[in-house]
Amino acid sequence: MFDLGTGARYFGLGCSAQPFRGSCFVSHLHWDHVQGLPFFPPLLQLGNEIDIYAPEQVEHESVAAVVDTMLCPPLFPVGVADLPGTIRFHDIGNEEVRVGEVTVTARYIPHIGNTLGYRLDWNGISVAYLSDHQQPGVDIYEMTDGVKELCDGVDLLIHDAQYTRGEFVGRAAWGHCSIDYAIWVGKATGARTVALFHHDPMHDDGLLDTVASICGRHCNPNVVVAREGLTLQLGG
Repeated sequence: MFDLGTGARYFGLGCSAQPFRGSCFVSHLHWDHVQGLPFFPPLLQLGNEIDIYAPEQVEHESVAAVVDTMLCPPLFPVGVADLPGTIRFHDIGNEEVRVGEVTVTARYIPHIGNTLGYRLDWNGISVAYLSDHQQPGVDIYEMTDGVKELCDGVDLLIHDAQYTRGEFVGRAAWGHCSIDYAIWVGKATGARTVALFHHDPMHDDGLLDTVASICGRHCNPNVVVAREGLTLQLGG
């Protein structure tokens, strides 16, 4: 899994296999990326386990300590220790992690606060996940070496695409990027498919359908607009 937003609840409802064993790679600890943790259904059953990897914290003792400050009274009725399932937190930085046969590469990417992008490599298939990615500036198309490494030749790049070009002009320091920039990163790094996500909450289905239509006619590489429940098949 990537991140633990509200979608974690809906995904968890479909995890019927028991016992549940999972790994989640969290990009950063902003609320919208972790607020689904206590509502992840497998953690409400004894014997289920999840390993949560998240970026090392500069001003706090650990990732676990930060989460403990979020999930406690009066902010929330129970803490992590009160959940029946087992949660193991792992503080990581620029490094590689093995999860079974999958190699996960983590690299710091520009955002507000410590933020990681991830790349999965398994059986010749690769996926990069760059959730909140700060574009350097209005109409500035550059990327860090870490971003290049994560995205290089991937089969699928899942990338922040919060703003239209016009919207980005007034929000250039908010930690995100334009749709144009997300597509540029994919093209510049040779990604085969770019999935645009982390849409602005004010972007309705009509606007996103328009983006999908334009990208379908004019974009190289292949571009899809992510939606809830979307499944993409990679490889043969």
